[in-house]
Amino acid sequence: MAFWFLFLLLLGLATYFMVQLSVAPITRTPVWLMWLVLMTPIFLLSGWALLYGAKQPPPPGLIIWSLLICVPLYWILFQWGRQLPRGTQTQTQALESPFAPPPIVEPVTVRPIEQTEETQLRNCFPWSVYYIENIEYRPQTVICRGHLRTAPSKAYQQIKTNIEAQFGDRFLVNFQEGINGKPFFLLVPNPQAAKAGNTRRDKEVLTRPGLALMLLAVTLVTTTFVGAMLAGVEPKILKSDLTVLFKGLPYSLGLMTILGIHELGHYLTARFYKVRSTLPYFIPIPFFLGTFGAFIQIRSPMPNRKALFDVSVAGPIAGFIVTLPILIWGLAHSDIVSLTTKISTLNPIALNPKDSILLALLSKLVLGSALTSTSAIRLHPVAVAGFLGMIVTAFNLMPVGQLDGGHIVHAMFGQRKAILIGQVARFLLLGVVLIQLQGTPSAIPQYLIWVSILWLIPLVDEPALNDVTELDNGRDILGLLTMALLLLIVLPLPQAIASLLQI
Repeated sequence: MAFWFLFLLLLGLATYFMVQLSVAPITRTPVWLMWLVLMTPIFLLSGWALLYGAKQPPPPGLIIWSLLICVPLYWILFQWGRQLPRGTQTQTQALESPFAPPPIVEPVTVRPIEQTEETQLRNCFPWSVYYIENIEYRPQTVICRGHLRTAPSKAYQQIKTNIEAQFGDRFLVNFQEGINGKPFFLLVPNPQAAKAGNTRRDKEVLTRPGLALMLLAVTLVTTTFVGAMLAGVEPKILKSDLTVLFKGLPYSLGLMTILGIHELGHYLTARFYKVRSTLPYFIPIPFFLGTFGAFIQIRSPMPNRKALFDVSVAGPIAGFIVTLPILIWGLAHSDIVSLTTKISTLNPIALNPKDSILLALLSKLVLGSALTSTSAIRLHPVAVAGFLGMIVTAFNLMPVGQLDGGHIVHAMFGQRKAILIGQVARFLLLGVVLIQLQGTPSAIPQYLIWVSILWLIPLVDEPALNDVTELDNGRDILGLLTMALLLLIVLPLPQAIASLLQI
């Protein structure tokens, strides 16, 4: 129960922090009210758990109706108090940990297009490339609507070149698809234009190597401490002999290697596309897993959907490549135990490998005939790190909002379809949770964590500058393979395959 209340406290603080930084600047609705609406389903489920405990699962109607009411209410409150039109903010993205701070909005004051300049602006749109019909002026935003007459990539590049020739670096040129399916151009003030004289200082603030190294060192300590507990070190022994803390290094180094490589995949790919980004930052905590993950912040717009896809997919692929050998080695050094009623997805003492198709296949491959239908696995600390790496990969591949999977489906299908896919994915996961709760009441806390975090993540992510040009077939296939990997991790092993493998 103490852990449950601690989780609620951390979740409440993280939710308030996310609402304060991401929503408060663009709506007059009180932050505390929007926070209360978001947390209401969590409070209802917590009250049920407090009254009835884990023996009686909450009725599905309690979860469904609370979400059906609170989600639209949150959106209504947000729109009711909205101050700025969409598209006037600096485009930034936070990649990875759901507890990473939301993107920082950088207000920029740039003089609007004057009447004498409108002719210059219209001349930037050749009729054979993009026939312009009308120009809409918004606060710090100029929207140019018309008809596309050539390939999107060619149109964007030519018009971007024309606008830069006429107006220099005053504007970022966005090419987006409207609700009616017609692409339009959006001119947004360039935040870097006002920082021309502060390049060196801006670079130092962006990288902050000292902060990154400090968080790395602290996370190494916290994960080593948790690893020592996983290795069976008693806290009393730890107080009298700090050398036993080194028993936690296998878990710590394994987990931090996975998270670090994951973030480096994002960082290096962003550097390849000349997209400004921070160094990877770890988030240490002195309990639970020892860390809430790691993240980088993208501080400039993605040039196109190709760059958005490559930066987003590089992290999960790099992290998963490292996760596989770590998990396989850990499973080889794990023990077989009896399958009891105390098994759960996050229980390293008695883990049922059939909770995941991929985990079951790897476990059978490594452990062979020793793994039967009545067996569970007592995970070695390195296996725990590999298993968590697999979970991190699956979570970030969820096609929701600012997670890697959300960016991937955005790059593949466009922003509007990605929002629909994200909403469907959240309801599907909620349905899976409700089904699981009927048979495993003790799993309420762990599944509630997943659902809660996914419902807190906004569905909308920032568009690329050229958000119209589609991906090539190779990237589409790779994107579908990542979604297949997600399903292999999160879906339980079908009974037919389990019988065939004798597990």
